[in-house]
Amino acid sequence: MNHGPDDQSLDGLDSDELALRRMMQQAVGGIEPTDAVLEHLRRAVPARRARKRHAAIGMAAAALFIGTAIPAVLVSNVTGSEAGPSVNAGHGSQTEGDQDNGKGPDGGESTAGGNSGTVKDKPSSSPTSGETNPDKGGGSGSTTGSDGPTASSVTTPACDATQLGSATGSVGDADATGTVYGTFRVVNVSSASCTVDGSGTVTPLAQGAADQSKVGLADHSAGDAAGGLPDPSASVSGLVLAPGAAYTVQFAWVPSETCPTTGTTDGGSTGSPSASPSPTPSASTDSGTTTSTGGDSGSTTQLLTEDTVADGSVAVSYTAEAGSPTVSATVSNACAGTVYRTGVMAEQT
Repeated sequence: MNHGPDDQSLDGLDSDELALRRMMQQAVGGIEPTDAVLEHLRRAVPARRARKRHAAIGMAAAALFIGTAIPAVLVSNVTGSEAGPSVNAGHGSQTEGDQDNGKGPDGGESTAGGNSGTVKDKPSSSPTSGETNPDKGGGSGSTTGSDGPTASSVTTPACDATQLGSATGSVGDADATGTVYGTFRVVNVSSASCTVDGSGTVTPLAQGAADQSKVGLADHSAGDAAGGLPDPSASVSGLVLAPGAAYTVQFAWVPSETCPTTGTTDGGSTGSPSASPSPTPSASTDSGTTTSTGGDSGSTTQLLTEDTVADGSVAVSYTAEAGSPTVSATVSNACAGTVYRTGVMAEQT
């Protein structure tokens, strides 16, 4: 059996395999391509090559996107002081002085605290320049605006009735106008600090000849009749009282009228004089004449009277805001007028 060129390249095949190959070649030997096959190949081959290029470009773009997205996600997850200069240098350029690359509320990076660099990833509602974001802690920018309440006033609880005690009340002498000044003093008797969060209650009470309807109460203000009281600006609110420390509330009694007077006898009692005895005639034997001495011997006692001031006073009491303690001071020879009071003042040492 003679072998053709194809058979010479198939060394090692047995006779059955060679026979099968010849049968297959004979089966398709009569198939001829149509005229449109060449034109189809001319169009299909460039289209296939174009699809391969597009696929390669797409894969390259995807690889580039992944390569840039992963570092961006890692940087955006760094917050506070963790976002150091080394991270920022590889993530984007910023102007000199950019040091606070915190994480904005929406998850992107933002520049705050006076930074002039551009915003990274996506915009964030970070505070305006010159303010520190309270949610992210301090940055290198400066803060503006007034300070808030101090830590002591925020965390110190209000004084309760068990913490306040050793209350005293004192009254001075009346001045030339009859004004009397007094002071109430309350001490923190506990072992912990507390906050005096109210000025307490001052109550005047008329006693004796004093008229309650003529006794008033007013807060001290600049220019009022109680000029001897401290300036109203000395009163404070939210006073933190350390253990053993005291606060004061001062008051002034300014009279509007004097106490009334009453008439009394020299014996200390009032009343009309008693009736004098009836005159009795007496006989005289001289010259045998009779004379009457009734009008001369019956005399009426003259009772002396004088005016005295009625006993009136005003008891001024003070109750701390916590409801206790309560202390009072009495202003004597007071019947009508006004009590002026201050707020809570830190005791001057």
